[in-house]
Amino acid sequence: MMGDNMMNGTQNAPETLVDIKNLWVEYRIDGGVVHAVNGVDLKIHKGETLGLVGETGAGKTSIAKSILRVLPDPPSKIVDGEIYMDGEDMLKLPEHKMRKIRGKKISMIFQDPMTALNPTVKVGTQIAEAIKLHEKMNKAEAQVRAMEMLEMVGITKERFSDYPHQFSGGMKQRVVIAMALACHPELLLADEPTTALDVTVQAQILDMMTSLKNEMQTSVLMITHDLGIVAETCDTVAVVYAGEIVEYGTMMEIFDDPGHPYTVGLFGSLPSIDRKDKRLKPIHGLMPDPMNLPAGCKFSPRCPYATDECRKAVPPVTEMDGTHIVKCFRAREKK
Repeated sequence: MMGDNMMNGTQNAPETLVDIKNLWVEYRIDGGVVHAVNGVDLKIHKGETLGLVGETGAGKTSIAKSILRVLPDPPSKIVDGEIYMDGEDMLKLPEHKMRKIRGKKISMIFQDPMTALNPTVKVGTQIAEAIKLHEKMNKAEAQVRAMEMLEMVGITKERFSDYPHQFSGGMKQRVVIAMALACHPELLLADEPTTALDVTVQAQILDMMTSLKNEMQTSVLMITHDLGIVAETCDTVAVVYAGEIVEYGTMMEIFDDPGHPYTVGLFGSLPSIDRKDKRLKPIHGLMPDPMNLPAGCKFSPRCPYATDECRKAVPPVTEMDGTHIVKCFRAREKK
């Protein structure tokens, strides 16, 4: 959907790092088939932070895990699609080649730092293991690099030999980030990296991730449901609903002129000191059952503007101004 339309015609179009084409992911369980990702096209450019925004169950994490090929199999299955990096379709690479990519070219920060670390192994050793595996260093050299990474994320090297239970939630997340960045990956997949943290620590972690990203020139896929995090960290935004990208654009394009009713609803449900509304305006209804998705536009059962056309036909992709793209019948009329 968003493939080659993005940034066409611009002389300084950024270089593509990862190109996702027509990705479909299903989870096959006893009760039926869960349609998690439904025909996603997306490009991640070198040096940018792309925000993947949507409610819980929208398919954001399934997209990220497909890139890294760490979806649980069974029950998950990538039914169709291509994911290109450096000219190779990673979905067709043998597992031994993917093991060389994971942690080296692409790293992932998982949502819960409590479960991302092995409780029986010292944190420094866990970081050093990844370095030793990918950088062809001996044990002593890997330990020195691991200490440097700990200090880079604000943890003294003296804590190299501490165990995960000796760290707070925010410090554990710093360790996970140090581990993810230890081999200087080209792409960092950050799956709601601050959800489990309090607001003060969240701000510190986001600032640190931004500065490390700029220092290492790493591209970031930031998965979040928090538009505040998007505003603070992201260059471009893809809004995900029921496994589809319904809107894409630069951060300013999306924030200044949201085109899809779902995106408008996300903004409407945020508190604002500028508005005089006494009550927030949440999006009515719930995400559709992924085992029984509605026909036509997946958002139509919750959309205040839905027509019979919306309920029957899949809306087209409409190119707005600049890189802004919206999958909605109303966007076509608006343009």
